[in-house]
Amino acid sequence: MEFKQSLAQRIIIAFALMSALVAGAFAMGIVATVHLVEEKLISAGLGGDLQRLLLMDNLSDWNHRPEPDQLFYFSGGPGDFALPKDLRHLDPGFHEVFREQLSYHAMVEIVDGRRYVLLQDQSDFEERERVLFAVVLVGFVLSLALAVFLGWVLARKVMAPVVRLARQVRHRDQLLGLAPPLAPDYAADEVGELAVAFDATLGRLRQALSRERLFTSDVSHELRTPLMVLASSCELLLENPVLDQRGRAQVERIARASEEMRELVQTFLMLARAQREDASMSPQQSVGQVADGLLTLWREPIEEKGLKLIFEPGHSQNTGYNATLLHAVMGNLLRNALHYTEYGFIRLTLTDSGFTVEDSGVGIPEEKREAMFEPFVRGSEKRGEGLGLGLSLVQRICENQGWSVTLTTMEPNGCRFQVQLNTSDVN
Repeated sequence: MEFKQSLAQRIIIAFALMSALVAGAFAMGIVATVHLVEEKLISAGLGGDLQRLLLMDNLSDWNHRPEPDQLFYFSGGPGDFALPKDLRHLDPGFHEVFREQLSYHAMVEIVDGRRYVLLQDQSDFEERERVLFAVVLVGFVLSLALAVFLGWVLARKVMAPVVRLARQVRHRDQLLGLAPPLAPDYAADEVGELAVAFDATLGRLRQALSRERLFTSDVSHELRTPLMVLASSCELLLENPVLDQRGRAQVERIARASEEMRELVQTFLMLARAQREDASMSPQQSVGQVADGLLTLWREPIEEKGLKLIFEPGHSQNTGYNATLLHAVMGNLLRNALHYTEYGFIRLTLTDSGFTVEDSGVGIPEEKREAMFEPFVRGSEKRGEGLGLGLSLVQRICENQGWSVTLTTMEPNGCRFQVQLNTSDVN
């Protein structure tokens, strides 16, 4: 499993690891040095005590000769001074001896073939070592805690300009043409270079957005004229009494397609111009009003296909939404249901927070559900009509307006599209 930490966390971890390494090495060095020095001192002291005992002239009474915490033995010694068997194998020099769960420091000398052994209880030495270990451990823990705290403080100071820059870049106003540059607010360091790079990138984005808006405006303006000609021509043809029933149906189909094209152009134009930021300038309609208009438009083609159109108004709110965008979302979902339903029904249900479009069509395989909202993806590749842009447009509008659209499967077949409208973004 791959663990991902933020840059601030990495700084703290680096400080902690560096402190653990340095403090650990320092602590081990202190313990080793103190242990070595004490052993040297004890060895020298024991050696001096043993030499003092060996130089004494009177060797008849040994009870008062050694120190209270020392034991003295020698080969052929009387009584308690007799050399025990477990000490007879020791070579001359300094040793550490364990006897009856007690530990001793031992100094061994051989003089004229006789082995002399002086033992000293090392309980005090071990107690000093335990105290030393405790002090070193506490110091290690405190240094580690101090390193984490200093790492946290340093991480905040180091990351403060980076976090500030990220917030400025994420702010939507930074894409506006009059947005001030970022680089002058930062020092000429790595963060400053990053700000310069962001300024250059944001500048290219502004130019691209400007070109896109100009292109969209020009295209929409150019398309409106031929669409108006088509619409007016269809009206004139429908008024002609000579036109037979079949021709009238074809003209009505052309008129309906022209109207859909006009609405689609208007929808793309509003999205390109980021109409969400000035929603008060666009016409407002409730969900019920948009549904009534779309039912009037789609009832005839749905029923001509032999499908049953079910409308459940429920208790929808009278809140006003962007009429063009809401009309595009609901209309594309109804069109999608009509396109992929051969028999059964299409149901439009209004709810307190939005609406639901259900159908008894072919459904969408589970492996394709996530991709259905991508451009140029269709539910059934065998169908020749449509480019697969309808659901992509629905998703884009919902993201722009703060709405949400979810797709679920109905049993035994069919789809359910549920749209939740964000009432906090409307008037």
